[in-house]
Amino acid sequence: MAVKPDEDTEFNDALRKHGILPPKEAPPRTPSPPPSPSLHDTMEGLTLDELKELAEDQGDDDVERIVEQFRQQRLAELNKLRDARFGRVYPIGRDDYTREVTDASSVDHDEEHKGKGTGVVCFLYKDGIPRSDMTFEHIRILAQRHPHTKFVSIVGDKCIPNLPDTRVPMLIIYRNGDVLNQIVSWGADRERKIEELEAVLILAGAIIPQQQPPSRSQKDSDDEEDDESDDEPSSRMRSAATRTNGRSAKNIRNSKKDEDDSDSDFDL
Repeated sequence: MAVKPDEDTEFNDALRKHGILPPKEAPPRTPSPPPSPSLHDTMEGLTLDELKELAEDQGDDDVERIVEQFRQQRLAELNKLRDARFGRVYPIGRDDYTREVTDASSVDHDEEHKGKGTGVVCFLYKDGIPRSDMTFEHIRILAQRHPHTKFVSIVGDKCIPNLPDTRVPMLIIYRNGDVLNQIVSWGADRERKIEELEAVLILAGAIIPQQQPPSRSQKDSDDEEDDESDDEPSSRMRSAATRTNGRSAKNIRNSKKDEDDSDSDFDL
């Protein structure tokens, strides 16, 4: 009598009990059902109208608040992308300076701040200088972070002939056709963080932070901080600004004005 080890019979069970046949293979495990999507995962795939409906359909006030907060955040992000004019660093040449910097700073792009022109940051750099390369990376990030401010770049000695390497990197900040500030040799004294440069540009007026709808937790936290100190954040930024240069920036182009009066656009 031939034994079929795969058959499920009492005889085969007896043989397996005595070790004559190998144990039966365990049946494959039934896969667990996928977990239910979280509230955040559900909200990620919804439109603004669907988010509004979801918030209205909730019977839990806390869940409704979370959904509405997420909707407001999404709305703010979409508005920022829609209204953004720039968002990157634009390379320019010497002949472009007046049009892309001075004139561009006089144009109103932001309805919310009409009459204030546009903040323009002109970045003068030189490849191969570590502090210049690092600052260029910070400038690229800030250009994406603040798309309402225009950032342009130009090689230092292509903008200002014979610009010494010790003056690089240089930032010239414009708004409404005027020079607001001129920062020379940024990072020459010590390694600078992007937060320091961002604070300086905000204080100079190149960047006007866009208002975001605060969450309830942020409002509560802000109320507590207001009781402790009203001017602490501005004090920190003022401190960062006053440390940008040990002495006021020297106007390099003025020293060459007698030699070449045709560069009047660059007499800062």
